[in-house]
Amino acid sequence: MRHFGHIAPGVRQRLFHQEPCEFTTDSPARLLSAALGATLYSPATRPRLAGDIVKQAGLGVVSMVLCLEDSIDDADVAAGEENLVRQFAELDALDGVGLPLLFVRVRTPEQIPDLVGRLGASVRLLSGFVLPKFTEERGILFLEALASAEAASGRRLFAMPVLESPELLYRESRVESLEGIARAVDKYRDRVLALRLGVTDFCSSYGLRRAPDMTAYDVHVVASVISDVVNMLGRADGTGFTVTGPVWEYFRVPERMFKPMLRTSPFLEGQAVELREKLIEHAMDGLLREITLDQANGLLGKTCIHPSHVLPVHALSVVSHEEFGDAADILRPESGGGGVLRSAYTNKMNEVKPHRAWAERTMLRAEVFGVAREDVSFVDLLAAGIPG
Repeated sequence: MRHFGHIAPGVRQRLFHQEPCEFTTDSPARLLSAALGATLYSPATRPRLAGDIVKQAGLGVVSMVLCLEDSIDDADVAAGEENLVRQFAELDALDGVGLPLLFVRVRTPEQIPDLVGRLGASVRLLSGFVLPKFTEERGILFLEALASAEAASGRRLFAMPVLESPELLYRESRVESLEGIARAVDKYRDRVLALRLGVTDFCSSYGLRRAPDMTAYDVHVVASVISDVVNMLGRADGTGFTVTGPVWEYFRVPERMFKPMLRTSPFLEGQAVELREKLIEHAMDGLLREITLDQANGLLGKTCIHPSHVLPVHALSVVSHEEFGDAADILRPESGGGGVLRSAYTNKMNEVKPHRAWAERTMLRAEVFGVAREDVSFVDLLAAGIPG
């Protein structure tokens, strides 16, 4: 699989200075954690789940979570598990069909070895599990169950803990909670692919819900948690993990209070005015702003609950030609001693030592999402990715 793999090769060549790399479920963890992109959630109870997965893969989705937790009724868990096993068997019978990375969001640790055993040979399609309401105490039980299931199946399985518990949100218990989470995930570092943020649960603790005109960063009690999670768990010194962006809840807005957050000029230049209007109509201007703020705050990828959110996440994850040039200059061997370089775009300074971690992170993103050509903008990438 590869990002933008659903676009015709000739179109990709026109858009990309460096095309996104190909990867598989067996690729190195560091590559996969960066490549998750827009992780699309789907209830595990959907009767045509296998067909939905194949369809979404054909539209550019590279990671999906099949949910047995909050997205389904408590009474439907057993039926959801049975459906999941049945749909995996259906997928396993397909020949030569590309599938995304597939994860299952469970409720309890006991579900992990049980489901792995019930999946049988089709477990080869499973990349891992999403672990809800992750704390040190609960998390260790989930991670031990994952390790046990992995040993029994012989299949490498990853964990994606969801940080969403009240202990993490409340100021008086936050540091202790983060320290406990850090101990748990560090113990199983090789199997923790990414940490996910449960912002909807954070808001729930205070009876809040952000409007489509607002991002998660406008809700200060939530923004402070994101900041502390990145501070303690997302460091670039080798101790950190990939932290993914929170879910965007909206996909159509009947009316708005504030002006749209998308400038007109990029769409005029790309002759895509109708695309701008469609994005605004479907609340995508708020999503695009939140994706940009995710990246500025150290997050990579995003939880998605609607297929229309996938392309914007991927388009804004592509490395610009300018970013790539700056990163390449900073990482040149002859620059190893430090110093300050003028950007090839003559609009900024590149300070070799302080900007090195950013450059390394940018090059990893360039590998999985590609590098746009000099004259290609995110508007071009959005327009090209929309099915005709």
